[in-house]
Amino acid sequence: MADTQMTPQAKAPSAPPAPPAPDATPHSALAHYPVTFFAVVMGLAGLTLALHAASAGLGVTDAPARVMFYVTGAVFVAIAAGYIAKALRYPQMVRAEWHHPVRLSFFPAISISLLLLAVAALGHSRALAEGLWLAGMAGQGVLTLAVVTGWIGTRSFLMGSLSPAWFIPAVGNVIVPLAGAQLGYIELSWYFMSVGVMFYIVLLTLVMNRLIFHDPLPGKLQPTLVILIAPPAVAFVAWLRLTGEVDAFARILLNVAYFFTLIVAVQLPRIIALPFAMSFWALSFPFAAITIASFVYAGETGSALHRLFGTGLLAVLCVVIAALVLRTLRAMKAGEICVPE
Repeated sequence: MADTQMTPQAKAPSAPPAPPAPDATPHSALAHYPVTFFAVVMGLAGLTLALHAASAGLGVTDAPARVMFYVTGAVFVAIAAGYIAKALRYPQMVRAEWHHPVRLSFFPAISISLLLLAVAALGHSRALAEGLWLAGMAGQGVLTLAVVTGWIGTRSFLMGSLSPAWFIPAVGNVIVPLAGAQLGYIELSWYFMSVGVMFYIVLLTLVMNRLIFHDPLPGKLQPTLVILIAPPAVAFVAWLRLTGEVDAFARILLNVAYFFTLIVAVQLPRIIALPFAMSFWALSFPFAAITIASFVYAGETGSALHRLFGTGLLAVLCVVIAALVLRTLRAMKAGEICVPE
């Protein structure tokens, strides 16, 4: 009988492996382009507004603020172009960020960047400011609803995923009145102010509970502690724009912001010793917010002490922004950004 066993030479050749789909490339730098990049725009816009507030409070030239306005606008366009390219090329990675318990909170940084640019644009072009504000306001409204719906939807969040970054989506609404009140959108501004203040009270309670009674924040999230400064500082300026006076509630907001600034000052040496991550840009806008609030209060009340506070905080802010820019460029050169977590 003939041998029916197949010899090794007679084995059917194995099929070559199928090439991977282009959209399934997990190690592309573009695929890991983080939405947290928009925190850079928030920081630069905050510096722009702080320089403008300083020029009014100290009676110096507004030229640095004007230069920073154009720089911030250019950075926003560049970062937005990169994220749009990611959304077109790797939509599944954008969806993954949206479902990430921490990065979800940074999506409204896009609309907040537009709102801050609108405030800065008021001194350049009212039409430009109004266009930016309308786009930012609509985006903030939609993203707030989407994020809060995600919070209370079908999925549950562990306490460990809660951080001060959760202030960004909901409490970021208090930024809307900064330009909205000056552009004449009073009722819309009051709506966003109301939502922001309500969520500030709720989230402050939850975040403080998490910070006190649970494990410390992971290293990459430690810089988000500085975000605690921003909501009361911005709300102070927004309240002033809506009411036109420094009343008791305005003073409460400002002094709460000063309290959290002191808390952060104690924690800052430990935070800056941590390895750099894009979350470090969370340091920038809160320092800008308390700087602006100090100059605004000094202008309204004639307080030389608050003018001195504003000057000192502005110096700190400039050092923080310069350090963040240098460390970001160094991290980009070393290939430490746009990489898998």
